[in-house]
Amino acid sequence: MIDFLIDFLLDYYLWILSLHIMAVISWMAGLFYLPRLFVYHVEHAQKGDNLDETLKIMEYKLQRYIMAPASVVAWVAGLALVFTPGIVDWGSVWPYTKAACVIAMTAYDHWLLQMRKKFGRGDNTLTGRQYRFANEIPTILMIVIVLSVVLKF
Repeated sequence: MIDFLIDFLLDYYLWILSLHIMAVISWMAGLFYLPRLFVYHVEHAQKGDNLDETLKIMEYKLQRYIMAPASVVAWVAGLALVFTPGIVDWGSVWPYTKAACVIAMTAYDHWLLQMRKKFGRGDNTLTGRQYRFANEIPTILMIVIVLSVVLKF
């Protein structure tokens, strides 16, 4: 059984890698866009605009139908790549750096989920500026992940 799994991973490595990259792009798009929706949500609520329900629907659909499936596929394909023999040099620092950043990205994703639920209940306490600042977190994590994987430091 283990030999079959190893053969499968080696035979389909490029397909798994492609799937991983596409899933990460989709997940990252959501991680960048959802906090922007939160900024609009906060700022329009302060102006008294009647966009609350529209933004709640947009936030929900983005998270539920794009971000959540993309994150699961990114994780599954990523773990398949990790377990493909000869792909990861465990003597280097980069796999651990990437892993730490991916875990931080997942924690950020879960924080966004909690913030969306707060908006749904009408309990948001953060400002547009705070969401703008939070929007920089995935950018920083992405930079570290890409550099660690490409430069393999």
